[in-house]
Amino acid sequence: AYFSEFKAMGFSDRRIADLRGIDEGAVASARRDAGVTPVFKSVDTCGAEFEAFTPYLYSTYEGEDEAPPTARKKVIILGGGPNRIGQGIEFDYCCVHASMALKDAGFETIMVNCNPETVSTDYDISDRLYFEPLTFEDVMAIAERERPVGVIVQFGGQTPLKLAVPLARAGVPILGTTPDAIDRAEDRERFNAMVTKLGLRQPEGVLARGLEDAVAGASKVGYPVLIRPSYVLGGRAMEVIPNEEELRRYVTQALQASERHPLLIDRYLQGAIEVDVDAISDGELVVVGGIMEHVEHAGIHSGDSACALPPTTLSGALQQELIRQTKLLARELGVIGLINIQYAIYGGEVYILEVNPRASRTIPFVSKAIGVPLAKHAALVMAGKKLSEIGFTSERVPSHVAVKESVFPFGRFPGVDTILGPEMKSTGEVMGIDTTFAMAFAKAELAASSNLPDAGLVFISVRDEDKPSLEPIARGLVAMGFDLIATRGTATHIRKLGLNCDSVNKVLEGSPHIVDAMKAGRVAMVVNTPDASGTKDSFSIRRTALEMRLPYFTTMAGAKAAVEGIYALKHERFEVRALQDYHQG
Repeated sequence: AYFSEFKAMGFSDRRIADLRGIDEGAVASARRDAGVTPVFKSVDTCGAEFEAFTPYLYSTYEGEDEAPPTARKKVIILGGGPNRIGQGIEFDYCCVHASMALKDAGFETIMVNCNPETVSTDYDISDRLYFEPLTFEDVMAIAERERPVGVIVQFGGQTPLKLAVPLARAGVPILGTTPDAIDRAEDRERFNAMVTKLGLRQPEGVLARGLEDAVAGASKVGYPVLIRPSYVLGGRAMEVIPNEEELRRYVTQALQASERHPLLIDRYLQGAIEVDVDAISDGELVVVGGIMEHVEHAGIHSGDSACALPPTTLSGALQQELIRQTKLLARELGVIGLINIQYAIYGGEVYILEVNPRASRTIPFVSKAIGVPLAKHAALVMAGKKLSEIGFTSERVPSHVAVKESVFPFGRFPGVDTILGPEMKSTGEVMGIDTTFAMAFAKAELAASSNLPDAGLVFISVRDEDKPSLEPIARGLVAMGFDLIATRGTATHIRKLGLNCDSVNKVLEGSPHIVDAMKAGRVAMVVNTPDASGTKDSFSIRRTALEMRLPYFTTMAGAKAAVEGIYALKHERFEVRALQDYHQG
């Protein structure tokens, strides 16, 4: 009897298990034996005026069931859950496309998602919609009731992916890539063994369980290191750590972020070019959807980086090697559906950073850039079709350049720093397309509300290690008629290049300082790369740039792309064409 009471009050099996000090599985089977199972109520989306064709269903532990399942052949699609920084609405796009494609292929489509602010929960997307949390208990209740031919966990990001192994163990058929293959890519020890078996490279790394283990591991790998808990979303709790003192601070906090999973400590490849590759596989044929070269260097979360498709600086031979490794990994894992691989190019060599046998947040961008609905194709492949039947058997390299730029919510978070790092901070993205990278980048900046200036004063302050790459940026700006102003160290460096540059006080050096000049409206653009300590001084510069709506760049690669974009805006014709026109050639 206590089951009925607790379940009616909203207690989950896991919470009851915690309170009783027993296993969640034991609670679930005892509850079922006691005959306590949820019923499903329907929300009438048409207020009783018309027949509601898509019932919105939710579970409860009382009264009668209002929506008995049909006898049709059905597929359950698990959505992305609550939208939060790090989740990415791009996963919702994939879920919607999966539902559309499978509906056309004759399946009854059932969407499970608990976020009303998404397209996947619109009334006309799926045949049935369950507004339920994406937990093992809730998804299991729906699967037992609906008896689908399969469940799609690949399209909702990390949230449903974590359910793949427990659902498969419970006998639920998972469509596409097997849960074991997903675990092989997610579990660092198994992943390392696979990379070694294939003769591929990855940054040197270790697994650590506990503080002393981490300290020993980091000194073996060599600082700086990139550290993160395994199985986390959006790079949560991931950091670049410069020394042992910072490592001790991090480990003490982070061991709570990933219960039951160890910490991953990898060598940080400073200044490497990062590349994302999305591909689709039917278990036999693997076709690369697109190769994206990141503008920012490795170490900035791929969801926050601007990136270009096709790549702008990678040689043809390097691109062929990326395609070869992608196909090798997809076949080894037995991928059926989508796979995303992140690589770093360091010293001319290809290093594998991570492999995600699922839809990635770049799928909508790649699909629009190459004119191929990858998520729809992947859904059909997972339902048993071959790529040859669908008609997608070779890579499409567009004749135009597409640039993705991220959009950030910093303006809504007073006091938050705008520095980018391994933990994802963006909440959306935009796309610019043109025949050249420079103009496509300028369009993407425009779309992201970062209006590049055509004249005025540019403030530059960069850390010592970035000074060698400052020359093309400073020269390019001066050649286009911009005036330069910089903090003392940077100003001295620019003057040594034979360019005019005024000096200005840092904030800590007292007024009149750079923030005063920015607030007075004298500055048109900011280039500021912080040192590892991320001083308060540079924070106030970036924060003021944000509040004054000034374009600001915190990486040298971003600043270089901006200079190219400004040149394109000043010297080329700005044209707007429909996406369809680009794909018609």
